[in-house]
Amino acid sequence: MSNWKVTLPCTRQEAEALHEDDEWLSEFALFPTIVADELEAFNDAKWQVQAYFNGEPDVADIVLLQARLPSAHKAKPHIERLPDQDWLTLSQQSIAPVIAGRFYVHTSTNKGRVPVGSKAYLIEAGQAFGTGGHETTSGCLSMLDAMQRRGANFRHIADIGTGTGLLAFAAIHLWPHACATASDIDPVSVDVTVDNAAINGVALGTMPGKLALCVASGTDHPLLRERAPYDLLIANILAGPLTELAPSFAEVVADGGTLILAGLLNTQAETITTAYRRQGFRLAQRVDTGDWPCLRLLKRRRYGWERPLRASGRTSQPPGDFGTW
Repeated sequence: MSNWKVTLPCTRQEAEALHEDDEWLSEFALFPTIVADELEAFNDAKWQVQAYFNGEPDVADIVLLQARLPSAHKAKPHIERLPDQDWLTLSQQSIAPVIAGRFYVHTSTNKGRVPVGSKAYLIEAGQAFGTGGHETTSGCLSMLDAMQRRGANFRHIADIGTGTGLLAFAAIHLWPHACATASDIDPVSVDVTVDNAAINGVALGTMPGKLALCVASGTDHPLLRERAPYDLLIANILAGPLTELAPSFAEVVADGGTLILAGLLNTQAETITTAYRRQGFRLAQRVDTGDWPCLRLLKRRRYGWERPLRASGRTSQPPGDFGTW
């Protein structure tokens, strides 16, 4: 049976809504595999949906797909017949393994030879944000590795917007006696992290050396508040949420603590550093990987009446801005 692909424009909100309720897919005559991605970085209005069918879709199937994408009602769908290939396998084989510091990140189809002395992680492509292939994730891995090599030591670590869990796994490997917590606003990402932890031998739990997980918007969760303050907090998300979350991160990062931020473009770095400078952070290091900088900030120490007794846990993160790359 031949393979076909239907491509339609959409918004980010429409793309995310497709996966909130999968029951509508049963209405198709040919059950599709649906993939959504952004066409322009940080432009929520410029996304697209690609629906793959094992057979030529009929008019009813296309109308049903358009009905779920209000912005595509008047758009002409791009319909094409594809060669008979295993597209998922081919797409994964085209992704090269990532080497970042001592870390080697691969899929099940591209492992190759792991360099001597490297810590390998199997993270399948397409499950959630944060597979290691994007410059923001590899930049964070390199930053974490460099800090540990310089002698940095952390006991309380948080990864906000964990995606696949990769950065949290790397942090536990580098600081195995730390209490680590990872969260994401997307429940699917947390489920993926659980699966990836099992695959990669990462223990889950609340004890030192294990990873505690929760679904949370920003820092708004009892687990994140109870385990604060953090001497290392990692957030590889998007520039908008990073700016919004500056006050919340300031509340849960310990005085003198380290904040690693990524997911922003070069043109957004100054806005981000300014927002965090107002919350008592200073920029200690910036490493650019292509157009994507990774920022290391330090929180100044406060004394006397300036020092808060505990974090309030408030967050201003907008709903829908979830996940690391």
